Amino acid sequence: MDDVADLLDRLWRTDAVGMLGALSRRLGDFDRAEEALSDALSEALKRWPEEGVPGSPTGWLVTTGWRKALDRLRRERVGRDKATLVATEPPREPGVDDRLATIFACCHPALAEPSRVALTLYAASGLSAAEIAAAFLVPQPTMAQRLSRAKRQLRELGIRFEVPAPDEYADRLPAVLAVIYLVFNEGYLSSGRSTQRRELAREGVELAGQLAGLLPAEPEAAGLAALLELHQARAAARFDSWGRIVLLDKQDRRLWDRAAIERAALRLRAAVRQGRPGPYQLQAGIAALHALAGSYEATNWTEVRALYDRLYAVNPSPVVLLNRAVATRFTLGASTALTEVDALADRLAGYHLWHATRADLLVTLDRPAEALVAAERALELATNPAERELMSRRVGELRHRP
Repeated sequence: MDDVADLLDRLWRTDAVGMLGALSRRLGDFDRAEEALSDALSEALKRWPEEGVPGSPTGWLVTTGWRKALDRLRRERVGRDKATLVATEPPREPGVDDRLATIFACCHPALAEPSRVALTLYAASGLSAAEIAAAFLVPQPTMAQRLSRAKRQLRELGIRFEVPAPDEYADRLPAVLAVIYLVFNEGYLSSGRSTQRRELAREGVELAGQLAGLLPAEPEAAGLAALLELHQARAAARFDSWGRIVLLDKQDRRLWDRAAIERAALRLRAAVRQGRPGPYQLQAGIAALHALAGSYEATNWTEVRALYDRLYAVNPSPVVLLNRAVATRFTLGASTALTEVDALADRLAGYHLWHATRADLLVTLDRPAEALVAAERALELATNPAERELMSRRVGELRHRP
């Protein structure tokens, strides 16, 4: 019994997205699909210890779930007509289209962002409501309500569990990529001691890798996967033993996962060869230049700056220009970099990293009093605990500077 329970738990974690997709596409309702799959899992828990595990466990679960759903529909007066429509033949073995259909439905831009994130983690990653609630530091009832609301919105908005046509990817894929990136960042930017939140970063990497595998002709999917893999390869060096942030220039590169960096670089090169550059590929290119450099100072800063220029052309955000200024410091000097940063004052004066970047440049230019003012303002604006701790250290260093 324990072995069967463990197997079913693994199947839910790894294959729920495909099974829910297959059932949702046939039943036209995520709630009914989830209910059907839950019934099938309960049936398997009763029967498999005696009958043995079938040759295709996921196929068995989908077929059994479909039959359970039909029984429910036939018992419901309002569901009898629908039962006739879906009873022609059982769903086939879950495949690529079913996985994609679930991911695209959960990430549909018509849903609110919190709903997209929660539903994607629930359906595509197999996390429970309790696990998602713990990761996002919200009460479990709150997360359960969020998931319930998201599933209701799917039904009310008539969002179908279908794979968009390739010519629709330009409109639909960005929302999917944005949700996965948000999942990753929620974990990656958390405190070094936040184990449950760091798990979100791993889920983001896994989701991005799955999507890239499902969409081999979409270079931006591969670009996102490479970007997240490159960031995650540095995870062991991002926090010290006290759980404090260690910035890139101070990280012990011996702790980086070199094998993961090489794999991500290969994935990125293959994506770039498709000749359709996009923001995730460009960001991954910047991350790769950092990851492959022997040291922070030895980074190819000229190429980093050029990639930021290309990124700004497709994503004209002031934050891109702020990040480019770091490369400007190493290519054109700190004075020019500070001029670039100050030019963003009207757009980024409320952003803590704008002030933090100014503080670093002012220190380099030997203007400690101004640097202290900038660092203090960065501390006031920072909300992430790990970033606040970092800025607090920086302020302390500047206050005690001779």
